[in-house]
Amino acid sequence: MALSTTSVAVVYAVMLEFGLNTGIYGKTVLAACFITDLGTVLALGLIFAPFTMRTVIFVGVGVVVFALLPYLTPRFFKRYGGRPSELEAKYLLLCLFGMGFLAAWADSEAVLPAYLIGMVLAGTVGKDHMLIRRLRTLTFGLLTPFYFIRAGSFVSVPALIAAPAIFLILLATKVATKLVAVYPVTRFFKSSGKEGMYTTLLMSTGLTFGSISALFGLSHGIIDTSQYSYLVATVVASAVVPTLIANAFYLPRHLLGEAPEEETEVAKGA
Repeated sequence: MALSTTSVAVVYAVMLEFGLNTGIYGKTVLAACFITDLGTVLALGLIFAPFTMRTVIFVGVGVVVFALLPYLTPRFFKRYGGRPSELEAKYLLLCLFGMGFLAAWADSEAVLPAYLIGMVLAGTVGKDHMLIRRLRTLTFGLLTPFYFIRAGSFVSVPALIAAPAIFLILLATKVATKLVAVYPVTRFFKSSGKEGMYTTLLMSTGLTFGSISALFGLSHGIIDTSQYSYLVATVVASAVVPTLIANAFYLPRHLLGEAPEEETEVAKGA
C-alpha cells in the first residue's frame, strides 16, 4: 500500500510549473492522484484500524463534522473573511488539526479526515484563490518540511547501504506496476503514446502518502526500521526519477497552451 500511492504534491507542483493545472488534462490527472491516495488511506484505515469504541466515536464525530462543514464554512468566511488576522486559514487549520487529533486518538490515520475535509470544502475554498495561495505557502513552506524531517529521522542509512538491491528492486517494481496499470488505460481513452507515457510516469511518483503509509506501519509495529528505510528511500526516489524522465522525454508540449476550462466554455458560448 505504501508503494501504491501517487504523490499529489509532486504532480501538483509539476502541473503548476507548466500551467497544466488549469486545463482539463491537468485537472483529470490530479483527480486520479487524489482517488489513488484516498483509496490508500481508506485501505490503511479499514485493514489496520482496531475498531474499538474510539473508532465509533471518531466515525460518529466525523459524520457530523463533514455534514456541517459545507454549511458553516461559507457563512464563516462571509462574516469573518478578508481580515488581517487571516481567520479563514486559522479556521481550516482548526478543523484539520482537530479531526487529525481525533483520528490519531482512535488509532486511525490522521490524513483521512484531512482528505475528506478537502472534498467537502472544495467548492467553498476553491473559489478563493488568495486563500489557496496562502494555504499553499503555509503547507509547502512550513508544515511539509517539518513532517519530512521527522519521517527522515527514522531512516536507517546503514540498512540502505547494506542491501541497496532491495531499494532498486522496490523502485523498479513500483514504476513497472504503474506502467502496466495506467498506460493501457490512457490508451483506452485515446491519449497519444507520448501523453499516455507522461501521465503514467507522473502517476508513478510517490512522496507524501508513501511516507505517511510507511510511518504508519513503523509506528504501529507492522514493519521494522529496515523495511521502513527501504520504503521511504523508494518513495523519495520515485518522486524524482519518473518526474525527470517524464519532463525530459514525454512532456506534452501541445497541452502547454491549453486554455482553462472556464475560458474554453466562454469562448464556445461566444
